[in-house]
Amino acid sequence: MTLNDLKIKMQSVLSVMYEFTEVDSFYYILIDYKLNLSKMDFLMNPNTIVLEVDVPFFESAIEKLKKEQPIQYIVGETEFYGLPFKVTESTLIPRPETEELIDWIIKDQLEFINDQLLILDIGTGSGCIPISLAKNLPKAKVSAVDISEEALKIAKENADSNKVEVRFIHGDILRHAELDLVSHKDKYDIIVSNPPYVRNLEKQEIKKNVLAHEPHLALFVEDDDALIFYRKITEFALEHLKKDGMLYFEINQYLGKQTVELIRDLGFSTVELRKDMSGNDRMIKARF
Repeated sequence: MTLNDLKIKMQSVLSVMYEFTEVDSFYYILIDYKLNLSKMDFLMNPNTIVLEVDVPFFESAIEKLKKEQPIQYIVGETEFYGLPFKVTESTLIPRPETEELIDWIIKDQLEFINDQLLILDIGTGSGCIPISLAKNLPKAKVSAVDISEEALKIAKENADSNKVEVRFIHGDILRHAELDLVSHKDKYDIIVSNPPYVRNLEKQEIKKNVLAHEPHLALFVEDDDALIFYRKITEFALEHLKKDGMLYFEINQYLGKQTVELIRDLGFSTVELRKDMSGNDRMIKARF
C-alpha cells in the first residue's frame, strides 16, 4: 500500500460520513502522527510505501473514525495555543474558543508579565488553561483543580511535557469550603474557569462524536440550575481574589446576559461580556 492508496481508501470509506476536506485533515494528522510525514511529504512522494507493520494502525484508525471517535482521541494528542497536549476520553478536547479566552487573559497581563501573579484554574481537564498561562506568564504561580482524578493525571503529564510547574488539586468546586485551594498566603490575582455549561436541552445541538466519547461530567449541567458552577465559582472568587483581581469565564453562548447578571448580583462591580470569533457570547471578565 502506498500513501496515495491509503488516502484513496480513507476517502472511499469515510466520505459517506464526513466532508471530503475533513477526511483529508484526518489523513494528514494520521500520517504525521504515525509516519512523521507532513502534507508536503505526501504531495512530493505520494507513492511512498506504507510499511506492512504500520498498516494495522491505519485500519484501526479508519474503523474508529467510522464510529465517530474524535481524531484527537485516536492519536491521543492535540495542539492548544501552540502547545502539544495529551488527551484521553477522561478529558475534554480543548476548543479554539478557549484559546481566545487564554489570549484575552495573557494580553491583559502583558504589563505584569514579570510579576509573580497567583492564578487558579477551576475545572482544568487536560490542563490546557493553566499550562498555557504558565508557559506565557513564566513568573506566575499557577494552581488548578478538577473533580476527576483521571483528568488530573493527564494534566500532570501535560505540565511535565510542556516543562511548566502547576500545582494540581483534586476536589469538587461545588464543595469548595472543604477544599484546600488556597496554598499561598496571598489571595489570587486571577481565577479562571471553563466549567460545564451545556444544558441537557441543548444535547441535540452537540455532535454525535462529542456525545459518545467526551466526558459528560465536564460538559453538561441540569436545565433547572444551568449556572450552578458560575454561582459557586463566583462566590469562591469573592473570598479568594485580591481587590483588583480578575475573574474569567468561558460561558454558554445562550446564557450571556443571565451569567453577567448573576456575577453582578453576587458582588462584582465590573463585568465585561465578549463574543468569540464566530460572533457568539463566549467569555466574561469580572472585577470588584
